[in-house]
Amino acid sequence: MHFDKNTSSNWQFGHRGRVAVFIDGNNLFHAARFHHLDLDYNKLLRVLLGDGRLLRAFFYTGVDAGAERQQGFLLWMRRNGFRVVQKELKTFHDGSRKANLDVEIAVDMLSLAGKYDTAVLVSGDEDFVYALNAVAYKGCRVEVAGFRSNTAPLLIDEADFFIDLGDIAELVCKDESQRGENEVPSFVPPGELPFPEIPGQQDETKKTGEKEYASRIEEEDISNDSKLVRVTDEI
Repeated sequence: MHFDKNTSSNWQFGHRGRVAVFIDGNNLFHAARFHHLDLDYNKLLRVLLGDGRLLRAFFYTGVDAGAERQQGFLLWMRRNGFRVVQKELKTFHDGSRKANLDVEIAVDMLSLAGKYDTAVLVSGDEDFVYALNAVAYKGCRVEVAGFRSNTAPLLIDEADFFIDLGDIAELVCKDESQRGENEVPSFVPPGELPFPEIPGQQDETKKTGEKEYASRIEEEDISNDSKLVRVTDEI
């Protein structure tokens, strides 16, 4: 398996059959922000699909019912071929707001196993190791896509193949002319955003990084991009 950036815009996997993509929205958002990247979800989906046939592309995220920008983004995702699975954010005693969709992702992966040939999990969360292994034992090919520095080593080891989005950033990110268009909005105030863990990072360095990371979060308006081609799903 290889990827030739000079000759093709698709991963050269050979025949991958029916493909199901499971995107851990909040995990991917924070990892991309950490790497200063603005993802284009249509481009991302096409790269992950390769030469396969799309069964479903799921996008899982926590939502704030009163956030208009977020609702606009999720509407854009639905209109561009993604099946959005959402859960309302919960406020915890420390003031943080979170929505855990790990169970939903794992259940969907297992429920659809057998209907797809290849599953692509877009997440760096180590909690998915057991689910990934269970899907593999059902005879499906399992792949993980994410940024290597923000992806649990055990998750990478469990996958049949790991797609490092950092290596192909130019293929999955927006062009300069697209900056700010249909950007994933921050679902919690910048000061409350969890800072991505880096193996071996010292506490003092992490504290400094948290301040720098929070300061990079800026609000930008979301607008529909009429030039984007919708990716339809099949069942």
